[in-house]
Amino acid sequence: MAHPMQDYHVARFEERDGNEVGLFAIFDGHSGNDVASYLQRHLFDNILKEPDFWDDTMKAIKRAYHSTDRKILKKKASDDVKTRGGSTAVTVIIINGESLVVANVGDSRAIISESGIARRLSVDHEPLTEKKEIESRGGFVIRQRDNVPRVDGQLAMSRAFGDKAVKEHISSDPDLVIEDIDADAEFIILASDGLWTVMSDQEAVDIVKDVKDARKAAMELINEALHRGSKDDISCIVVQIA
Repeated sequence: MAHPMQDYHVARFEERDGNEVGLFAIFDGHSGNDVASYLQRHLFDNILKEPDFWDDTMKAIKRAYHSTDRKILKKKASDDVKTRGGSTAVTVIIINGESLVVANVGDSRAIISESGIARRLSVDHEPLTEKKEIESRGGFVIRQRDNVPRVDGQLAMSRAFGDKAVKEHISSDPDLVIEDIDADAEFIILASDGLWTVMSDQEAVDIVKDVKDARKAAMELINEALHRGSKDDISCIVVQIA
């Protein structure tokens, strides 16, 4: 059955406290687009408003992810976001072109190309990988008729924003990477799982390594994923570094 596009993204640069920050994100919604839309509008502001963002970045981002999730869960249907459904998030912050901050929950992914070699920056949060944690919270993982492992038979990922029905059994705790940008770094690819289900990290790098226009590179990846038969929503951002 056809449904409205549930992927949202952010791609912009701005000045914050005398620093240039590049803000890039993919939010892949499920069971509606309300949560993904809310994240697009609020998550980066919530992160950058944390008072210790510049001094303790990792702690600030974790706190912002958790507080944003709490706000989503507290919203009523009459507010600007409904509690039905949820969303992944993969966020990339580039500070002064020198350092990289990557956080994610769910199965949207970020990779970096370094001298033509793909390296994954995020972690795919899958039910089977975190089965023990899910069970310790009182949940369970089962394969449905589509043979996809799901939390409580519903959610095909072990971490997400929203998803009130299974929230007690999943987490919005992000995996985080903070590192300097090396001289051999060329570009970053962020994409929803509609891309990654049909190509490997290295294949994605190989497809666009000679494409210098970031928008064109992203469209080439999306078109290739569609050509390979991807049936899911696909969002993709390519960030040129070199």
